[in-house]
Amino acid sequence: MEQWSNGACRGYIIWAMENLDFKAEDIQRVVDELHWVFDVRGIEEADAHYCNGPY
Repeated sequence: MEQWSNGACRGYIIWAMENLDFKAEDIQRVVDELHWVFDVRGIEEADAHYCNGPY
């Protein structure tokens, strides 16, 4: 099993946003928000949020 890494998660998100031609300032806003979200939410919460969401 691969080790969890917040940095790797950020990297995947940045790649996806770049692939969809997001502006650099929008990518930066998301990366900044991720720093906050990683501090206040746990991995299990994030997984449940994803699994129970519309995406």
